[in-house]
Order: sequence, then structure tokens, then C-alpha cells
Amino acid sequence: MTRQRNDKNSTEFGLWLRQQKEIDSSLGYVTNNIDYVWENYKTGDWMLIEEKRYMSDLTYSQKNQFRKMYKRINKDKKFHGWNLLQFEKTNPEDGKIFWNKKEITKKQLLEILKFNL
Repeated sequence: MTRQRNDKNSTEFGLWLRQQKEIDSSLGYVTNNIDYVWENYKTGDWMLIEEKRYMSDLTYSQKNQFRKMYKRINKDKKFHGWNLLQFEKTNPEDGKIFWNKKEITKKQLLEILKFNL
């Protein structure tokens, strides 16, 4: 059965999708959004970022879908990966920051976002 959202972090369409029995997850249908497609349009460097607050982790569905997509796009030399950005609370200003499960500083996060690390 399709899991309903327990927060208000969805669009009306996203909520509608979850209520349609014809495309229920029990029939094999799943969806995940991509939080950020981060790019420097001047250099062509880019990466994908999944943001999680309160140290949440990827769901089983996200891990599977993101792994499939990564295999198809990782050949691009300007691609800097699919990355998990976790916040202890909600953002870099109110707690610890983790990049792909490794604790980093706000300064390091900015360097990553500039494609320097």
C-alpha cells in the first residue's frame, strides 16, 4: 500500500498521486523526487543532492531508484555524484552537517558546492 505523507512537504499533485489506487505501490509503482540538481553552468560541473533533515536517511525505494539512475549517468566526467546531505536539525546553521554520512563543517559544505572538494 502506498505510504501517505505525514507532513506537509508535498505538492497537491504529490498528495493526489498517493491516493490513486490504480497506481498503488503494491502494484509496483514508486516515485521519488530529486531534491537538488546542483550545477555550475559556466564549468559544466554538476551533482545530485538528496537533503534529509533531523538525520533522516534514504528510504529503501530511494536507495534502489537512485542506484539505478546513478549507473546510467555516472559516465559524465563533469558529474560529481549523487550525494546525501543530512542535517542534525534543519540546516547548516542549527546543527551538525553530514555529507555522504561523514560530518563536515559549513565551510567544507560551501567548498563542496563550489566543486572544490
